[in-house]
Amino acid sequence: MSLLKNVGTIGGLTAVSRVFGFVRDILIARVLGATAMGDAWQLAFMLPNLFRRLFAEGAFASAFVPLFNRRMKEDGDNSEAERFATNVLSVLLPILIVFGGLAMLAMPWVVEYFASDGLEDQPGNLEVAIFLARVTFPYLMFMSIATLIAAVLNSLSRFAAAAAAPVLLNICLITALAYGLTLGGDLEARRTTAMAMAWALSLSGLLQVIWLGFFMRRAGFRLALGSPRITNGVKELGNLMVPAIFGAGVYQISRFVDLFFLSTLPVGSYTYLQMADRWNQLPLGIIGIALGTAILPALSRYLSREEDAEASRLQSNAIELAMLLTVPCAVALFFTGTAFVRVFMAGQAFTQEDASVTGMVVQGLVLGLPAYVLVKVLTPNFFARKDTRTPVFTAAISLVVTVGLNIMLVPRIGVTGLAIAGAVGAWVNIMLLGCILHVKDFYRIELRLLGRIARIAVAAALMGGALWFLMERINPWFVGSIAEKAAGIAAILGVSAVSYGLGAVLLGVLDKGTVQRLMRRQG
Repeated sequence: MSLLKNVGTIGGLTAVSRVFGFVRDILIARVLGATAMGDAWQLAFMLPNLFRRLFAEGAFASAFVPLFNRRMKEDGDNSEAERFATNVLSVLLPILIVFGGLAMLAMPWVVEYFASDGLEDQPGNLEVAIFLARVTFPYLMFMSIATLIAAVLNSLSRFAAAAAAPVLLNICLITALAYGLTLGGDLEARRTTAMAMAWALSLSGLLQVIWLGFFMRRAGFRLALGSPRITNGVKELGNLMVPAIFGAGVYQISRFVDLFFLSTLPVGSYTYLQMADRWNQLPLGIIGIALGTAILPALSRYLSREEDAEASRLQSNAIELAMLLTVPCAVALFFTGTAFVRVFMAGQAFTQEDASVTGMVVQGLVLGLPAYVLVKVLTPNFFARKDTRTPVFTAAISLVVTVGLNIMLVPRIGVTGLAIAGAVGAWVNIMLLGCILHVKDFYRIELRLLGRIARIAVAAALMGGALWFLMERINPWFVGSIAEKAAGIAAILGVSAVSYGLGAVLLGVLDKGTVQRLMRRQG
C-alpha cells in the first residue's frame, strides 16, 4: 500500500478512537472537574501510561519491529518470526508481573509524593488516590502484551486492528462515566465514579489483548506461553531495548519532572494539563503516530534490501505529509483552542475559569505540535537501522532544556509554563535529530522539500491571520447560547478550511504531483 493509504487507515481509525477519547474527556471534565478527585484520577491514569510508553510503545516496539521483520520470509513461511515472538512473550510476561506487583506495593509512597497540593484537604482523598493507582496499574501489563501483538500485525501491514483497539479503552471509561452521571455531583459521587473508571481502565487493557489476539490468529500467527528462555533473539532484543529504554526513559523522566512541578501547583493543575493535552493529542495521534507506525516496517524492508534511495523518498514523503497536515492544525488550535474548550468542556464541575486556564495550556502545547509529530517521523530512520542510541543522546539534551525552562517558567506562569517548556524541548530534539541524520548520511533533506515546507508555513500563517480577525469578533458567542456556540464553531471551521485551502492551492502546496508522490505504492 502507499504511504497515504497506510496513514489513512491508521489515522482514520485513530481518529475514531480520538473522538471517543474526546467524549470521554468531556465527561471527565463535567463529572470530576478540576477538583482534588479529578487530579487523583488523572494521576492514577498517568502512572501506568508513563511506564507503558517507556517499555511498550517506546523501547519495545522500536527494537522488536526490525528484528521481527528480519525473520519474516517473502515466501510466507514465518515460523522463525513466530518462534521469536513467542520467546519474547514468555520472557516479557514474568517481568511485567513482578514489576507490577512491586509498583503496587510502593504505591502509597509514589502517590503521596506526586499528589497535588490540596489533595489531602479532605479526609479519605489520599486513600482513594492510592486505591485508584493500584487498580489501574495492571493496565500496564495488558497493554505491553497488546503492544507486542500490535507490532506483529503492523509488520504484516495489518494496521487496522491495532489502530482501532484504543476505542475499547474509551468505551469502557465512557460507560463508567455514564454510571457516574447517575450518582450526582457531591464528593462521594466523584469518588465512586473515579473507582469505577479505575476498574474500567484495567478491564479495557484485557479486552484489547483479546481483540488483537483474535486478529493475529486470523492473520495466521499463533503465540503460546512457554517457560522463559533467553535465546539469541531475546538477547539481541534486550541489547537493542536497553538504549531505547534510556532514550524513552529520558522522555519519561521529563514526564516525571512534570509530575513533580504539577504537585507544587494548585488543585486542578493535573486536570488542566490533561484536558489541554487532549486537543494536542488529536492531531498528534492521528498524524504523528500513524506516520511513525506506517513507515517503520517499510523503512526496515528498504534498508534490509539496501534500497537507500527508496528509504530517503519514503522519509521525504512522510515529512511533507506531516507538515502539510500538522502545521495548520497547530496554528488553528493556537487561535481557537480556548473557544473549543469553552464549547465542549465547560459546564457542571468544569467552570469557565477552568476553561480559560486550559485554553492557555493548549496554546503552549501546540507551539511544539509539529515538532512532536516530526519526532515520530524521524526516529524510525534510526530504529530501522537498529540505531537506538542516537535518540537517547538527543532526548537527553532536550530534557535538560525542558527542565531548565520548567524551573524558570512554572513559578511565574504555572501549568502553562510546563507546556511551553515541553514544546521548546521538542524543537531542540528535532534540530538535533535532523543534524545527525544529515551528518551520518542517513537522510539529507532536499531543497525542494524545504521549499514546500516554507509554502505550507505561509499558507498556515494566512489562515492564522484570518482566524485572529474572526476570533476578535465572535469570542462572546462561546459563552452564549447553544445556537451561538454552534455558529461560532461553524465559522471557525469554515474560515479555516477556506483560508488554508486557498493559500495551499495558490502557493502550490497541493497539486497533482504531490498526491501522486504520496499515493505511490511502498516496496
